[in-house]
Amino acid sequence: MWQLSSPVRHYPWGSRTVIPQLLGLPSPTDQPYAELWMGAHPDAPSVLSDGRTLTEAIAADPAGLLGPTVRERFGDRLPFLMKVLAADKPLSLQAHPTTQQAETGFAAEEAAGIPHDDPTRTFKDPFHKPEILLAITPVEALCGFRPVEESLHCLAKLQLPELMPTIAALARGGLRAAIPQLLALSKRRRESLVRAVAARAASFVAAHDPEFINTYRWAATLAGTYPGDPGVVISLMCNHLRIAPGEAVFLPAGNLHAYLCGAGIEVMASSDNVLRGGLTSKHVDLAALIEVLDFTDGRVPVIHPVLGPGGLRYPTPVEDFDLTRVQVDVDPGVLTTAGPQVVLCAEGDAVLTGTDGDLTVRQGESVFVPAGQAVTARGPAVLYRATTALR
Repeated sequence: MWQLSSPVRHYPWGSRTVIPQLLGLPSPTDQPYAELWMGAHPDAPSVLSDGRTLTEAIAADPAGLLGPTVRERFGDRLPFLMKVLAADKPLSLQAHPTTQQAETGFAAEEAAGIPHDDPTRTFKDPFHKPEILLAITPVEALCGFRPVEESLHCLAKLQLPELMPTIAALARGGLRAAIPQLLALSKRRRESLVRAVAARAASFVAAHDPEFINTYRWAATLAGTYPGDPGVVISLMCNHLRIAPGEAVFLPAGNLHAYLCGAGIEVMASSDNVLRGGLTSKHVDLAALIEVLDFTDGRVPVIHPVLGPGGLRYPTPVEDFDLTRVQVDVDPGVLTTAGPQVVLCAEGDAVLTGTDGDLTVRQGESVFVPAGQAVTARGPAVLYRATTALR
């Protein structure tokens, strides 16, 4: 077992309290702490006590650290990345590609010689990026497209002439017609439309009209942060989720989403492929986004845990990762899995016992456990364990 020193990403939307408090730092901090990355992603890998990155350690001994099943399915790389995500401000509207889309897009941009750090680069690697977010504080999010009939009602209720082309496109051709229509508007028309939508939405909120009140409140708020951004209007057509602590949401390829506020444990396929669709000042590749987006409408289910080996498991339909919440007391609990695992201590102190002895893991600390290693944990502590879903 190896204790991990893991990097923090200081994005402007991050919280100044959640991750610092987890790490035992003075709070609030001077700069936002948006994400704590635990894993072997090449952009920001965790570091071992001997100074090597986890990426380097896996490259040196993939058989011993990953195990034969993971290597056969995913190659010589850790297929998942675990994060603590903490948002005080909304993230951009975004979607992630399927494996085939990622492989095709990555190969095309490699052949074109586009540098990986080019701001117009769309595909950073050839991997898909499904993800799960388990709320540790109340989380609000935009997630997938709400039923079209509901979106039509939400837009029409605002009674704005500026919205008529979008309403007509949605009624005639569905989301596949309405979303590109919005994203292709000229700067002048976008600004006029978003300004009108924000003002009318705010008027419904001020009047305490309960229908769509949370949708309208967020539209007005987002317009203040991103004036003229078509993502403000797109947000009206998205499901608005409120995720309570202990609940989770799974985001498959093509799902348009944005975390608006809150904190959670996030586990994803180890990829950095993000296609933005609004609420951002960064590059939006309209053609690639439309190719990747899943325009299916309907509710997005909230995931509740099931009792699984070691604790409360949050099932997802992918093999890349598996997330379990483990509450251990003074009596040892078994954490052994067939694949590699990353274990984060979120509350209390835990003592992990493996073939190489004991390792104390305190709040905010994380550990990498090689595939198949027999390991038990005793607390009292709350742990989050990421591994693969391969059996």
